[in-house]
Amino acid sequence: MTENSIDWRSDIYAALRTHNIQQVCHVPDAGHAALIRNCEADNGMTVVGLTTEEDGIGVLTGAWLGGQRGVLLMQSSGVGNTINALAMPNACRIPFVTIVSMRGEWGEFVPWQIPMGQATPDVFEAMGVTVLRAERAEDVRDTVDAAIKMAFDSNRQVAVLISQKIIGTKDFRAEERVL
Repeated sequence: MTENSIDWRSDIYAALRTHNIQQVCHVPDAGHAALIRNCEADNGMTVVGLTTEEDGIGVLTGAWLGGQRGVLLMQSSGVGNTINALAMPNACRIPFVTIVSMRGEWGEFVPWQIPMGQATPDVFEAMGVTVLRAERAEDVRDTVDAAIKMAFDSNRQVAVLISQKIIGTKDFRAEERVL
């Protein structure tokens, strides 16, 4: 099976269902679009569109305090927006999971995506967030599964980084080109 034939977005959705994720927050992102559509079609999930990524941390903290589990979907370019907000789940030992579609890596053509894409793991680690990374499509579900278990079983903050090798690169000449 090739990387392109593995439906890793459906694998993430299956992991979310397995772990009773009821809240999904996101800033619109093409890398997560199919996953977001799956979540929106699920009557057992509340999907919250955000204008900025840090708002998702507050929404998910409230969801946890109200007895629900949630995840934040975002692109690596939005990670910098979450720095101050990440202090809350860390200080309060509130479980937090984010699934990040990476940019600024493999074959990136947009120069302003590169700095934050390269800094994403270090930013999360500086804020006490455990970073797990999926480099191959066949590892996505197990990585998301492990992140959810780690976060909710030990009250930790965990980020899953989905490599740009999996998501594919964008090009002004083509809508999307998967490597």
